[in-house]
Amino acid sequence: MQKNIVTIIGARPQFVKAAIVSRQIQQMTELKEIVVHTGQHYDANMSEVFFDELEMAPPSYNLEIGSSSHGAQTGQMLTAIEQVLLKEKPKAVLIYGDTNSTLAGAIAASKLHIPVFHVEAGLRSFNMKMPEEINRIVSDRLSSLLFAPTQTAVDNLMQEGTSADKVHLVGDVMYDVALYFGQKAEKVSNILNTLGLKDKPYLLTTIHRAENTDDTNRLSAIFNGLMQVAKDFPVVLPLHPRTRHALDKSGLLDQVLQQLTILEPLGFLDMLQLEKQAQLIVTDSGGVQKEAFFHETPCVTLRDETEWLELVELGWNTLVKPDNANSIVKALVKQLNANPPSTTAKPYGSGDSAAKITELICKFIYTYQNNSQKDIPIAV
Repeated sequence: MQKNIVTIIGARPQFVKAAIVSRQIQQMTELKEIVVHTGQHYDANMSEVFFDELEMAPPSYNLEIGSSSHGAQTGQMLTAIEQVLLKEKPKAVLIYGDTNSTLAGAIAASKLHIPVFHVEAGLRSFNMKMPEEINRIVSDRLSSLLFAPTQTAVDNLMQEGTSADKVHLVGDVMYDVALYFGQKAEKVSNILNTLGLKDKPYLLTTIHRAENTDDTNRLSAIFNGLMQVAKDFPVVLPLHPRTRHALDKSGLLDQVLQQLTILEPLGFLDMLQLEKQAQLIVTDSGGVQKEAFFHETPCVTLRDETEWLELVELGWNTLVKPDNANSIVKALVKQLNANPPSTTAKPYGSGDSAAKITELICKFIYTYQNNSQKDIPIAV
């Protein structure tokens, strides 16, 4: 008899990670995956296109929560996810990353005594002002299986007193994704021809984190720096809705539209192709930092800290506090002119993370849970 497992996703990075794990779960005849899309990314370019390109079946549930304040959004998700879990009665809930969808899934499941499995566990920025850091810590604390992408993540969990039997070093599922979809992007994507950038140097940037978009000084420093660099060669920016709104509010939008190559949010394969061929990637995204490394593209991260310290240590990533335009320009120019770092290090595993995760899920459910899980409490 198949055992239900509910996967909670809601944002672009989670779609990508879930795609490669779901592919493995589908090969396990003893498991039935029920995918719940919270609607955290509700724009078609940020959501539906990913399911198509990543060869994922449409989600069983789309909660259509949408944007709101952190508390309101998480609360709405918590209520809606709980109803799904009461109906489906899964043996476990699988969550990804560090979004409000992650947190809501972890809380809803734990309240119903359903085991939680966390992919990308143990990451820490050690900055409690970041909503993502709170989401990570709480989700890890509530999880029964913690799938750590790196040894650093394992060490973080051990230092927090996590039981060793919960923690598993599986590598990074994004490396699986890069290997699987890299060749497909080469064949399918026509984005470089569309932009007139084939065989031409360009810089790719993504900016979306609240600490950068909601701080006028940082926002100004970042985009004034990018516009200075754009005088020498194109700067391509897939523009996140939050960033567009912040630029408009600050009066920078018109200037940015004129000087940078602005794109609507892209499908995954087009983004992959742009990352692979860029001279340099500038980002505040955790996932894009790793994608740059997988495609051997140097990266500058515009944040106070990064969860991926190994990339800084290896020389593939430079961390820059984004509070001064001149400092940002100097860092970009330095990284552009630097010799390529070594490509021999493999800090994120061997590209078989999804298989390891699926094997551990099956072992947990059938070894420790078969005929032992308590009935899910009925709603009152």
